[in-house]
Amino acid sequence: MKNFEEEYNVFQDALEIPKPWYVFHNELAKEENTLHIYIEYQSGAEFSCPNCGKTGCKVHDIQDQDRTWRHLNFWQYKTILHARMPRVKCESCGKIRTVVIDWARPGAGFSLLFEHHVLSLMVEMPVAAVAREVGEHDTRLWRVFKYYVNKAMENIDVSNVTRIAMDETSRAKGHKYVTFFIDMDTKRLIFATTGKGADVLQVFSQFLDSKGVLHSQIKEFCCDMSPAFISGIEEKFPNATITFDKFHVMKMVNEALDQVRKQEQATQPELKNSRYAWLKNPENLTEKQGSKLAKLKDLDLATGRAYRMKLSLQKMWTKHPILSELYFDEWHSWAIRSRLEPMIKVAKTLKQHKGGILRWFVTKMTNGLLEGINSLVQATKRKARGYRTADNFIAMAYATVNKLDLIG
Repeated sequence: MKNFEEEYNVFQDALEIPKPWYVFHNELAKEENTLHIYIEYQSGAEFSCPNCGKTGCKVHDIQDQDRTWRHLNFWQYKTILHARMPRVKCESCGKIRTVVIDWARPGAGFSLLFEHHVLSLMVEMPVAAVAREVGEHDTRLWRVFKYYVNKAMENIDVSNVTRIAMDETSRAKGHKYVTFFIDMDTKRLIFATTGKGADVLQVFSQFLDSKGVLHSQIKEFCCDMSPAFISGIEEKFPNATITFDKFHVMKMVNEALDQVRKQEQATQPELKNSRYAWLKNPENLTEKQGSKLAKLKDLDLATGRAYRMKLSLQKMWTKHPILSELYFDEWHSWAIRSRLEPMIKVAKTLKQHKGGILRWFVTKMTNGLLEGINSLVQATKRKARGYRTADNFIAMAYATVNKLDLIG
């Protein structure tokens, strides 16, 4: 009898199973490399009501004769816990409910210790690799991961949010996008949703409604010049002002500059292989690129003129706010008279969005943080070789960007 008690006390202590539960049997199936541990409740046991919390409830019937949970391995053996799941009838609230157990959350097929183990692996490794490591299908692990991420995100405090940066990022091939919303003051990813149209602002506004945040509380948005973003903000957040991301502004000018280079390269072969010399900032050029650019700048090239326009607009961001509007207008006039169609086109676009561009001198808001976040998320995606669903992508983005403590 002593040996019997000692044998089961080992599992009882290791599993930390509280009374009235106890380990009463184990079975090692070597051909399956699996250890089965059977748990039972003591005769006459009383439980708390899962509905109202009243203690001292008697067992009414058995809801499930053999509920199972995957547990951490014992030695080299995959371990499965088994238990009958009783239901209690509460005299206080009159409800009949299945009891809540201590070693697993309701509805889960894994023990809490197993879930915490895989979560610790999933924040460090691709989920497919974790699935191979623990011998479970990755769909089941994603279900666990998303449960804890969503639980953590439910508790995120957005009551003081006033300034939002938003941008889209690719989640998969085929023009599939997710739009991120960042609280500029706390640097947290507070919301993400599929798509990149005006409807993402509708979904974001519903998120704020669910949190009890008035739309009028949001005073500032920072985004690119997407017409969909602009119309969505104006419709759902009429009290907010928009700052157009200065990095996006310079990206548009760089794209116009590159178009000029491509057009001119047909008649000026010396421009071949010079793309990055024109697009990079001077301080970021390699020695070879700097040498090439120095030679090309001395030639009477349309690309050279477009390049000087780019550098000139870049200087605007260093000017005093009082001078910014005058500087912008002079730059616009220069670009319009340049007879370089790509530069004329981009100058007209920037003129239409002048207010939001110059708003930077008041808010100093940029999407630089979002660009860094996008890079981090895309690196994680490449490491995992992609995510099958948008929900998986968003959950991993929340966990990665916000450094969520999923186990604590």
